Amino acid sequence: MNSDRNLEPSLFQFLKQSGPYTDPTYHTDQDNYQALLESKILVIGAGGLGCEILKDLSLTGFKNIHVIDMDTIDISNLNRQFLFRQNDIGKSKAEVAAAFVMERVKGCNITPFFGKIQDMPLEYYKQFNCIIAGLDSVEARRWINATIVNLYEPDDFENTFIPLIDGGTEGFKGQSRVILPKMTACYECSLNLLTTKATYPVCTIANTPRLPEHCIEWALQLEWPRHFGQRKFDSDSSEDVDWIYAKSLERGKFFGINGITRSLTLGVAKNIIPAIASTNAIIAASCCNEAFKIITSCNPILEEYMMYSGSDSIFTYTFQMEKREDCPVCGYAPKTIEIPKWYTLRDFIENKVKSSNEGNNNNIQINKPSLRTNSKNLYLQSPEFLEKTTRPNLDKKLS
Repeated sequence: MNSDRNLEPSLFQFLKQSGPYTDPTYHTDQDNYQALLESKILVIGAGGLGCEILKDLSLTGFKNIHVIDMDTIDISNLNRQFLFRQNDIGKSKAEVAAAFVMERVKGCNITPFFGKIQDMPLEYYKQFNCIIAGLDSVEARRWINATIVNLYEPDDFENTFIPLIDGGTEGFKGQSRVILPKMTACYECSLNLLTTKATYPVCTIANTPRLPEHCIEWALQLEWPRHFGQRKFDSDSSEDVDWIYAKSLERGKFFGINGITRSLTLGVAKNIIPAIASTNAIIAASCCNEAFKIITSCNPILEEYMMYSGSDSIFTYTFQMEKREDCPVCGYAPKTIEIPKWYTLRDFIENKVKSSNEGNNNNIQINKPSLRTNSKNLYLQSPEFLEKTTRPNLDKKLS
């Protein structure tokens, strides 16, 4: 990463030229370059993929970048998350990554946020021209996807249309995709294509464990509920992970099973797939290339899903994901939802419309919903006077 490299002349010259695939309406003037300098890009995740994305964006000419990550740096990150060093262990990934890139790439301003994406108000996301997600969590992906799709208002295209670029890696495999709200298939449309988490028979983990994973699952599924009752295990809590790790070690020692480490414990608890640095670099480059094309309009964007495999040889394939008419986020088909008889409208909104409980794919996940029937308004979020008028309905039973 070279801090003295001046990209402006080369970028300006590149954007002044049209290519064989350039749209006929493309204007080779300074406006495209200015759009690159003035655009605001949000990067979600500052891990293996996020570090590569931040580096690529800064060296591509983007000047105003925000980054969000809720994790702190662990020693196991240092082999592939190249923006971090030994003395950074325990610090915020977002803050350290932002400081590192700004130190190396002069003129690039990166604003970090240490926390969850759900902690930011919806207005925060409206300021961005493009969002790139480098996440390792399905639930976080579903949340940001639903947020971006639901922010879009056709009557206010310029201020509410925010392209979402999603990147993901899994060992030697990876994917990047472009999601245009209400125009292309969203992340929720492809939820049924996700691989399921590996499971183990309860009788095996309870009576005859043979693998380190069996001992960890025993601690997660059997010992945790026995000690803590209804309290849910939090995979983002170091205390909870340490407790599971300690119990797994005890179990492994009793049955003569070796190979139980804290990183494996965290991997089983979070369903983490080992990351490969080269895969992260390739997928990040694809994501940033799409961001560059979206902002400058210099070339057609990806249509709209690219998969990569580098296990035996290099193989890539692009295709258009089909929109689902019954998609709860971007579709229009009616959806049947069963609820308890005692549910109020508020219960329905909080538990079935807004909720993103892990493992529950049936929730609608609309962050700021308004509900109405064919004949009357049930609850409207805006304008303010209608919100006040319909607010009493929140405590009424639906049955």
